[in-house]
Amino acid sequence: MSDVESELVRRRSARQEVVLATVVKTDGAPPSRPGEKILVDRSGAVAGTLGCSEFDAAAKADAAGFLDSGRPGLRTYLHELGTIEVYLEPYPAAPTLIVLGATPVAAELIELAGRLGFHVATSPAAAEPGAYAVHTDHDDPRLADDLEQILHAQPRFVGVMGSRRHTGHHLDELRRRGLPEQTVAAIQTPVGLDLGANGAPEIALSILAGLVAVRNGAGGGWKA
Repeated sequence: MSDVESELVRRRSARQEVVLATVVKTDGAPPSRPGEKILVDRSGAVAGTLGCSEFDAAAKADAAGFLDSGRPGLRTYLHELGTIEVYLEPYPAAPTLIVLGATPVAAELIELAGRLGFHVATSPAAAEPGAYAVHTDHDDPRLADDLEQILHAQPRFVGVMGSRRHTGHHLDELRRRGLPEQTVAAIQTPVGLDLGANGAPEIALSILAGLVAVRNGAGGGWKA
């Protein structure tokens, strides 16, 4: 594993955002060659090089835009000896997914979520702005307490497994405690995309598909 790849793994494990820039094409005789890589963050180079300081500086200048958009793309960088075409891949900081409830679905979510770019936690104390949370047990007597703690942290998404018939009294309890109606109404219940899922693995898949849709700004198709 190269220094760039090793550093990418380390940064991802530490939940730090970075951009990987790779030379995919050259024209003329620039001081670079296809396959050269640099890892950059918003403050500058982290590891590697594209061949010269001018190219490295150009990648650094583009890093913030790619991190903000979350989408990879190509850029052409100029040098007096030639040009290079560079593919930039953003790796945003992994969002936290809080999985609650001692259920088979929770176990499946915990196993799969990391592979989809989530940092998994199992306590409401891990709630932070922009986090995701899914409670998988509508019979948990602490459900309202857990949701209240999470909601005060301004998460991006909160979902509860179960129909409104099973979860409605928990939502009413949150309203009774004074949480704004807009906040309570935003809780997704039932949770998961309508895949016709059966069994814990498929239900977990439907939930994670919905979380990925939210993360990517897509509509999905939530169960009603």
